[in-house]
Amino acid sequence: MSANNNKFWLSRRQLLAGLLVSTASGAFAGAPLRSIRPEPRTSAIKLTAAGPADKIIEAAQLSGKVGFVVADATTGEVLEGHKPLLTLPPASVAKSVTTVYGLAALGSKHRFRTRLVATGPIENGKLSGDLYLVGGGDPTLDTDALGDLARQLKEAGLREITGKTYVHSQALPYQNSIDPGQPEYLGYNPSLSGLNLNYNRVFFEWKRQAEGYAITMDARAIKFRPRVAMASMKVVDRKSPVFSLKTTRNADQWTVAKRALGKKGGRWLPVRRPEFYAAEVFHTISRSYGITLPTFVAAKGAVDGTVLAEWKSDELATILRHMMKFSTNLTAEAIGLSASKKRGGKPSTLKASGRMMSDWLKAETGAKHTKFVDHSGLGDGSRVSASDMAKVLVKQGWNGPLRALMKEVPLRDAKGKPVKDHPIQVRAKTGTLNFVSALAGYVQAPGGRQLVFAIFSADLARRGKIKKADKERPKGARSWNKRSKIMQQKLIERWASTFDR
Repeated sequence: MSANNNKFWLSRRQLLAGLLVSTASGAFAGAPLRSIRPEPRTSAIKLTAAGPADKIIEAAQLSGKVGFVVADATTGEVLEGHKPLLTLPPASVAKSVTTVYGLAALGSKHRFRTRLVATGPIENGKLSGDLYLVGGGDPTLDTDALGDLARQLKEAGLREITGKTYVHSQALPYQNSIDPGQPEYLGYNPSLSGLNLNYNRVFFEWKRQAEGYAITMDARAIKFRPRVAMASMKVVDRKSPVFSLKTTRNADQWTVAKRALGKKGGRWLPVRRPEFYAAEVFHTISRSYGITLPTFVAAKGAVDGTVLAEWKSDELATILRHMMKFSTNLTAEAIGLSASKKRGGKPSTLKASGRMMSDWLKAETGAKHTKFVDHSGLGDGSRVSASDMAKVLVKQGWNGPLRALMKEVPLRDAKGKPVKDHPIQVRAKTGTLNFVSALAGYVQAPGGRQLVFAIFSADLARRGKIKKADKERPKGARSWNKRSKIMQQKLIERWASTFDR
């Protein structure tokens, strides 16, 4: 899961009341994203009566900067803007662009495939040749899927092989992590390769005993829960750091501070050699099906042979819907890299692939103020303006695939509880990093007016001062982000009232 998918804790106070205020950048106010249509005079009167939107921004007491744009979803006419060309980190709102990029390159029906390929025939249960576990870049592959592949292998009659077993992960370029600036133990910042498993996370579980701790590292899913040896954990007596990691060519060796554990618990940790993680899990499950295999080694070059078993992911549209809901970083990166590769590129890094997405977006929508360093928004080096994000939303259209894949974002009452059947309906993508908050999507006002909007806020100076060890829960970040989300809701309520028909 992502650090960018915190709950949308907003206030609903003074709904459709005198708080509904406005301002616009002089050079940008009313500028069209698509075409010009005169705004009804009643909206102009409401806007004047409401006063400047600066009051909403000032009330949030946010350090840093804020930029926003709201526009008509059909015509693209900008109805209001505040620093619309200011570029700020989009956080997980970047996944909205990745969704569009992935659909354009791969198609909504695209499925990722993971295969078992043999280089020889099977006779009397024995494969005369080698066996390859070949990844296809699937970001959703889990332990149960590997169990299905092992079952297919058994049904094909295989019990042992004469050759070697290889793991092939070259469908996507290996990335040690999504954002090197994040602490190494965060599960939402894993490695990435052409063969991924369980979002490239291993489950660390501990329980205090009379002497020491009982420790397990496993690849749990619904049907299977195999223990993992390539990721090990050692409890040590120290104050800090809480975790440390040493990665070898095919293993992750963790240590954890004893005083941080308590009686019992568990958490997901990232793996840094995902192909060997997947290979070990498959090896273990195959043994449970009566299939004896040698230890897997890394494959080099292309694979040619007979496909004995294949696992197909869900269709891309389904994968994207889950990605937008749960904001899974690995999913975004795998889809983004796959899209860049499909478009004929050969990016070796997320930054290079992000650059390809930026260039594509500019060509498609005219978005000139964007720069992506990845596809998930986890890296704070990405930049997007509210104006360009609004252009993307208008281009996709109210009835287009992007809005349909976005989740419903509930507006909340003064106690932070979602308001059921609220007259203002919002479908959007949230984005949260420490001292960075973003929200962009579609709004339907009570009277039926359809709008698009983008709101970005960030205090990059304050974010830049956070020590790496404190990035999971830095002081002041939670309250800052909460105030930003309250501001976002008040702006949405303002627009739904002022620009409704």
